[in-house]
Amino acid sequence: MGKTIALAGFMGCGKSSVGKELCSLTGASLTDLDLYIERRSGRKIPDIFAESGEKGFRALEKQCLEEVLETCLKTPGLHILSLGGGTLTIPSCAGLIRSETTCVYLRASVDLLVRNLSGSRIEDRPMLASPDDDIKKEGFNDEVLRKRICSLMSSRSHIYESVSHIAIDVDGLGFRQTAERIISLEGLQDYCC
Repeated sequence: MGKTIALAGFMGCGKSSVGKELCSLTGASLTDLDLYIERRSGRKIPDIFAESGEKGFRALEKQCLEEVLETCLKTPGLHILSLGGGTLTIPSCAGLIRSETTCVYLRASVDLLVRNLSGSRIEDRPMLASPDDDIKKEGFNDEVLRKRICSLMSSRSHIYESVSHIAIDVDGLGFRQTAERIISLEGLQDYCC
């Protein structure tokens, strides 16, 4: 039976990069849920949002999460699962992650998220598109980005906190340092190469 570490947090907090570092240090397998969804559906995430809306995307995300977790549970060894920024907003997904994985919340400040997401194309990150069309009115700049991150974080941060087993403040930490901290906190030294 496998052990799964799920990396959760807001987009731009470093889930995919920390996941790669964890795999490098431990020899674990890595599944990036967003990439899995794209491969399985044959469509990019922005296209899924455009064609099916957020509700359609979240239904597909839940189905893919169930598939990934089933494989991880059946396969011996350590598995790293990088979640999408909104995965835990689906109560059934949050329940699965809480019960079937050790969930690590990569907690980042708004300043760090703005720095990491600045320069992103709005077309590539559909959740950054504001429902009140601020981005269309004002353009996609750091001020609008900060406002949108704050808005999303106000509804998500308590979810990340309540579902996660461990929270790590990533400001000031490199991806490798964050991975090393997870290994230390979670007692994964036996998996290290």
